[in-house]
Amino acid sequence: MSIQKLKWLYPGMLVKRWITFAVFGIFMVSMGFVVVIAEPNPQNKAMAGVVIMLGIGSVIFAVKRILRSLMTAIAPVGGMGRSDLVEKIYERRILEKGPKVVVVGGGTGLSTLLKGLKHRTSNITAIVTVADDGGSSGRLREEFGVLPPGDIRNCLVALSDSEDILGPLFQFRFTQGKGLDGHNFGNLFITALARVTGDFAKAIRESSKVLAIRGRVYPATLETVRLVARRENGVETLGECHLRDEKGSPIDRLLLDPKDCRATSESLDAIREADVIILGPGSLYTSVMPNLLIEGIQNAIVRSKAVKIYICNVMTESGETDGYSVSDHVKAIIKHTRPGIVNCCVANVSRVPKDLYERYRSEGQFPVKLDEMDEKWMKDEKITLVKSQISCAREFVRHDPEKLTEILMDVIEK
Repeated sequence: MSIQKLKWLYPGMLVKRWITFAVFGIFMVSMGFVVVIAEPNPQNKAMAGVVIMLGIGSVIFAVKRILRSLMTAIAPVGGMGRSDLVEKIYERRILEKGPKVVVVGGGTGLSTLLKGLKHRTSNITAIVTVADDGGSSGRLREEFGVLPPGDIRNCLVALSDSEDILGPLFQFRFTQGKGLDGHNFGNLFITALARVTGDFAKAIRESSKVLAIRGRVYPATLETVRLVARRENGVETLGECHLRDEKGSPIDRLLLDPKDCRATSESLDAIREADVIILGPGSLYTSVMPNLLIEGIQNAIVRSKAVKIYICNVMTESGETDGYSVSDHVKAIIKHTRPGIVNCCVANVSRVPKDLYERYRSEGQFPVKLDEMDEKWMKDEKITLVKSQISCAREFVRHDPEKLTEILMDVIEK
């Protein structure tokens, strides 16, 4: 007998007594059936029936106690309740049979989608941009030479099964303290793990285990990259955080520096195996496009036979997509890549409440237009247009995770 099997007999495991009780119950059932078969006296058979029932009851009780001991041991806090066990079984048996979905992007939009998508499939791979150079991520990038962890952190939390405890902890932002002010705990955690392990990809894998995520999260590349935006007036803007500073001229061309950076092998493998590839939602030039400018990812998506869906933004972004319609977003993607990278576009048709509309208008942002010209262009390009009310308008106008997921699953099934 192996050492691993003998560990069940160690003191304090709280299963030996119940295993013994279950064996005793099985013995009672066996003896009861022997008496029923061999004993001609009806009275003895009746007593044997009682013994069989007691034995079955003993086995059921013992199995329940064994399961309770195991659940208490493996649950992170306070034991695992019945509903938690049902959820785990559902995840294993149902969600693992869901479609293989690859989501490409970054920012708030990507994490919003993942929150809804994880309840329909656990075969999710998020490929996340690492071109961010502003805020907490930018500071950590400059000071420690790590890849920006912010967008990756958001995706990990969105896919986490521990949103009620660890999720808020990873999203906690320090508002005071010399050197800490403005930093997220999750960003610091991932940065520290990267320094300890010497491997940013390993730091993400270990963080995934801590947060018990459904799916996988990979950076698009492990190389340090910056965005370069060339405007129609000839002005060049360096860095993602400065991309919207120049608002007088539209973006003509977006580039990566260095332009020959390599995609992570895990990302390419996921794209090759995908049933569905989703681009966005998220900022067109700072969340979605940086991933597609990596030649390996671009080529893998174009060659893939998966359904390729682009989720268009709900609102335009000042200095980035001013005046853009739905088809303008798709045209920009094709211009920077090549035809065949999108074969379905999901666009929002919900109305924006007046108070939010006025606030966004004061910031130079407007609902993304969708008219007959957009529909005609997409029809000519053989791109399926799916129109639906997929936004929610509370404090901000954003995609609704549940509504968006329902629409996507309908598209996938069709």
